[in-house]
Amino acid sequence: MRVNYLDMGVNSITRSGFIAIAGQPNVGKSTLLNGVLKEKVAIISRKPETTRDNIKGILTEGGCQMVFTDTPGIHRPHDLLGKMMLIRAQSTLLESDIILLMTEKKTAFDREDLNIISRLPEPGRGKSVFLIINKTDRVKQKELLLPVIKKAGTVYPFDEIIPMCALNPGHLKKLIGIIKKYLPEGPFYYPEGQLTDKSERFMIEEIIREKVLLTVHEEVPHSVAVSVEQMVEEEEKTLKIYATVFVERTSQKAILIGKKGASMKRIGELARADIEKMLSRHVYLDLWVKVFERWKRDPRAMREMGYAD
Repeated sequence: MRVNYLDMGVNSITRSGFIAIAGQPNVGKSTLLNGVLKEKVAIISRKPETTRDNIKGILTEGGCQMVFTDTPGIHRPHDLLGKMMLIRAQSTLLESDIILLMTEKKTAFDREDLNIISRLPEPGRGKSVFLIINKTDRVKQKELLLPVIKKAGTVYPFDEIIPMCALNPGHLKKLIGIIKKYLPEGPFYYPEGQLTDKSERFMIEEIIREKVLLTVHEEVPHSVAVSVEQMVEEEEKTLKIYATVFVERTSQKAILIGKKGASMKRIGELARADIEKMLSRHVYLDLWVKVFERWKRDPRAMREMGYAD
């Protein structure tokens, strides 16, 4: 879109576009999103299926607006939640102007990568597709990446192949510069100061779930969902947040609470600290644990927890 300021003698072009970040679980998609924004908008853990929803991060700079979408890791679904995650990831690929397919050397072009590549738009459909080979800091000799780069040209006609480390600010800056060259002319979709499309309530739920992922193990993390039931403003400028952590079995509830409530107390402390940092205010966080059997296979439960329309 060309904006002509005739009285001021200014000729300005704005560029904008939607950029999907896709790939297998744990390849660094959320790390990349947080890195380009220089703010944490997506939770991170080493456990698969950490990202369950499409999370938009908005970067506006230099006459360009880049709307990144961190998609759930594309994998073969085992339940209704997995199917919904796959549908959302797939729809984002189709709706984006640019697709960043993330992989890493140890998993590049394995069966799961090839499954994702089969879901990419056909070449010539007006979309740019980059291959991001992440975690290059773990590769001692850069020559070891050459077979991956050579193989890339045989599986898909990528517009760009970019070896990088999503934790390296210099690499992120170069990636942003490359993306800008591919952005189409167009208006900004969001106000310049907006960082994400998600609500405070959603971000709070995700922070709590992240602390569950970091604190407990075994089968519990994959069965957890969080719902903020109420947020109450207090006169002393304290925000009271009442949230429920759902699990699928009674045994999981016991693990999540921990001996004498130790695990739940730790989760609450970690979550409250991050929520206060995000909101820049004092927070009182009240967490309850409830059992909702087989909620990941229940369409009604999925809608109530925000995972289905």
